Amino acid sequence: MTDKTYNVLFLCTGNSARSILAESILNKEGAGRFRAFSAGSQPKDKVNPHALKELDALGYPSTGFSSKSWVVFAKPGAPEMNFIFTVCDSAAGEACPVWIGHPMTAHWGVEDPAAVVGSEVDIQRAFAQAARFLKNRITAFINLPLASIDRMALEQHVRQIGSLEGASVISAKAE
Repeated sequence: MTDKTYNVLFLCTGNSARSILAESILNKEGAGRFRAFSAGSQPKDKVNPHALKELDALGYPSTGFSSKSWVVFAKPGAPEMNFIFTVCDSAAGEACPVWIGHPMTAHWGVEDPAAVVGSEVDIQRAFAQAARFLKNRITAFINLPLASIDRMALEQHVRQIGSLEGASVISAKAE
């Protein structure tokens, strides 16, 4: 086993819900092996409170998050990413900055829980479902033998993870 810590960036357009959920989940589940970050192409002014409420309910860190631009991670001095995962279909189709170090990328699209309109119960259910789908992807990812698998096979595995249960429309088409 290697002592390497892998940096992972989760991208979404607004960086207020799905990417925040993924960042928190990976930082806890992959502690010591992974360091997660999140950002967006068009960040919102604040993190969605339903995302923070869901993280708290599941026992994940729910404080210290901010909605920030992905440009922050493309600047000199930013942490070099090993993996970048888009978690919304909009961000997957956008022109991304040039990332330092040529990180491995994949699309892990999950439907936007923040787009759900309805009762508080409907909205919380959507956030719970998004968190579950993201946790399933993250669990599959952290169980890959990263240190002993060649890059081509690893790329195939991280892309296949995006087609797990709950894949958004674009993710499902990419199978």
